[in-house]
Amino acid sequence: MSYGEERMYKKVEVIGVSKTGIEDAIQRAISKARQSLEGLSWFEIEDVRGHIDADGKVDEYQVVIKVAFELR
Repeated sequence: MSYGEERMYKKVEVIGVSKTGIEDAIQRAISKARQSLEGLSWFEIEDVRGHIDADGKVDEYQVVIKVAFELR
């Protein structure tokens, strides 16, 4: 199927978690989703949050994304 033809997608919410940053949390979420879902096509960021440790430093990044895959 070419890109110009009619397509239908389904979106699934996934939460990525990382100690190193937002981009890493997104990539972890997508990598994990690929283990269960075929044909991932795009993602959108729904929410970004994190955890602060006792010293007031960012300890963990959490990114809520929706990943979409094409229905066949």
